[in-house]
Amino acid sequence: MNTSRLDLAVTGLVQRGESWLRQEVHIANGRITAIADPSATTEAVRKIDVGNAYLVPGMVDAHVHSLSHPGEGVAASTRSAAAGGVTTIVEMPFDLAGPINTVQRIKEKRELVENDAFVDVALMGTLAPEGGWRAAESISDAGAVGFKVSLFNTDPARFPRIDDAELRNVMAATGGAGRTVAVHAENNEIVQAMLALEKAANPFDPKAHVRSRPPVSETMGVLTALEIAFEQSAKLHLCHLSLPRSVDLVNWYREQGLDVTLETCPHYLTFTEDDHDAQQGRLKINPPLRKAADRDGMWSRLAQGKIDIVSSDHAPWPTEYKDHEGIFANHSGAPGVQTSMAITLSGALTRGTEAFNAAVASLTSAPAARFGVGHVKGSIEVGFDADIAVFDPQASWNIDAEDMFSNAGWTPYQGMKTSGRVTTTISRGSVVWDGTQLLGSLGRGAVVEPS
Repeated sequence: MNTSRLDLAVTGLVQRGESWLRQEVHIANGRITAIADPSATTEAVRKIDVGNAYLVPGMVDAHVHSLSHPGEGVAASTRSAAAGGVTTIVEMPFDLAGPINTVQRIKEKRELVENDAFVDVALMGTLAPEGGWRAAESISDAGAVGFKVSLFNTDPARFPRIDDAELRNVMAATGGAGRTVAVHAENNEIVQAMLALEKAANPFDPKAHVRSRPPVSETMGVLTALEIAFEQSAKLHLCHLSLPRSVDLVNWYREQGLDVTLETCPHYLTFTEDDHDAQQGRLKINPPLRKAADRDGMWSRLAQGKIDIVSSDHAPWPTEYKDHEGIFANHSGAPGVQTSMAITLSGALTRGTEAFNAAVASLTSAPAARFGVGHVKGSIEVGFDADIAVFDPQASWNIDAEDMFSNAGWTPYQGMKTSGRVTTTISRGSVVWDGTQLLGSLGRGAVVEPS
């Protein structure tokens, strides 16, 4: 290889098998061209040596809502992503302007991304109730890397429920199109009944939200999705699971041959329902936060490789949507794309090498593979896009809303100190975050095509 043509050479700890070795990553034309022992003779336009910090693949955040609120948008969410080591977001389809459930809508969103994105974006579609499954193939052909549907009726227009009979058709159609269907798995009947009770009895108790969505509402939703996917031989992904029992159910079906993955989120690995006492509606998330034993159980399953993906579920509602006195008047979700890698890897470091390696995979290679972009994203390997995050375990981070690039203006991790942070982000060979400022411009991000 002619090293004089290198644009960038980055040296740090790179995972090779189960070990982390000091290696030099060579980059030209936005791609990784070689991984070699460090050499003083390497010629490159720029050389970066991060010592014994980790060079991890740029995070592929499998769950981001950039357009649920008009104040955020793709520009803010992808800039926030870059500052957090995220080089690709998987953009959810439930936008305020309308769900991405037609070819025209995905084309319009694609154009918006091409104009506004700071890092790369993979686009999810959805399928309308009552026959929308017939559009699965055409929306896939227009660039959707997968489809998301909900078993809970969040909003009848923007985020509607797919009933069980329709779900069978959705599973068959997405499988036929070669795409994964991602499911928000909460049992509608149980949650609606409990919501009515809690709204009448305890509307100002923030933990009423937790009680309105008991564990069985999640596990029943998970079982419904699993059993229908098994019948239809579908490719299934379970979104934002909060319970160890849900993880165990998914792995039981996986052992039977179902093509299924699951995700959890940093908030389920960090907070418990008792944190509502301090943060009130700001921690109103669906499914809700659980008990400390559940949080610890999720960590142990992540370390064991039983949790495939960790995603942010970035839902950047501003504080006026989160600070109502009545808990049920608040929107569900919280910003998180900028903090996910630091929170997850920092927590994993304290739990040992096995947990750390599993966490790295859950943030990078696993989501890339699941959503059809694993041919170019999620790995530090020759031929892949040069998407790299430098995670320095010696550089602690006192998380502060003032440092966030999301327009939400707050973070649920306010005041937390991490054991490590992202000090550099490289997107397709360009440094877009240097630990202090963003570098580059809006529109540099690209829509990632599914393999």
